[in-house]
Amino acid sequence: MHSFLKTVGFRNIKSRKDVEQLVRLITTQGTERYMATIGGKNMFAEILLEVADHIGVALRGEYDEHGSFHMEHYFPYLKGQNVSSTEAVFINKRVDTDAYTGMCEDYRLGVSLIFYLQNVTDYVSQGYPEERKEHPIMLSALASEGKILLPTVSMQEAPVEETVDSSGRTKLLEAARKGDREAMEALTIDDIDLYAQISKRLKTEDIYSIVETTFIPYGSESDNYTILAKIESVSECVNRITGEELYYMDLRCNDLCFPVCISKKDLLGEPKAGRRFRGNVWMQGTVDFER
Repeated sequence: MHSFLKTVGFRNIKSRKDVEQLVRLITTQGTERYMATIGGKNMFAEILLEVADHIGVALRGEYDEHGSFHMEHYFPYLKGQNVSSTEAVFINKRVDTDAYTGMCEDYRLGVSLIFYLQNVTDYVSQGYPEERKEHPIMLSALASEGKILLPTVSMQEAPVEETVDSSGRTKLLEAARKGDREAMEALTIDDIDLYAQISKRLKTEDIYSIVETTFIPYGSESDNYTILAKIESVSECVNRITGEELYYMDLRCNDLCFPVCISKKDLLGEPKAGRRFRGNVWMQGTVDFER
């Protein structure tokens, strides 16, 4: 069973028979279908069943010359609606299945951002481009579990100054990546000062009163992360098939904005704008290959 099915409201799917029933439902009642030719006879296809606004389960596979669909795999999804990043992205095929991941270097995060590519048919239609190019990326995330934390004092008092500082550090990181020695020295001094400040404050404060947001790789999967992010907005929705209640939250993490979906049963605490979300997420994304 896919470990994130419960995230989009399919908590009761626990056997192969349950999965087969879900696959038949998606195949017969799919709300969206995308296709791309990959050879002389077969056609690559994605069938999506939306169970709430921008939330659902997708099948990926091929139609043969007789019109029969052969599923390769399935996955739950949440579609991002706004551009999160415009950095150069590289697409890589996974070894274990017919799936792809995107990777980009976003200086705001401090790590290489790897996400599960949702719109593979667009990538196939472009002829599997291998070069790294800048494209708009609409990120999203599914959370297997999470907790709600209160904001720090600095988040409440100086949101504008925080944005300015983040922008300045991003420019320094970009310059340092290009070999600017002055930028490297400035970042080194900043890191030393920051380490000294944190070490001093840790004697009397909790780590979550000091660290406002984090974005850290989690587990063995390259597109899984542990995040601590500020909640920008919250809405509730219901899986139209199972009736399970879900949370849809717009988050800001290290100045990167993206939505996250989580089942109400897997979230500890009450989410509200201004509070923080901490949890393990599976990053997904749609790349606009035509721009």
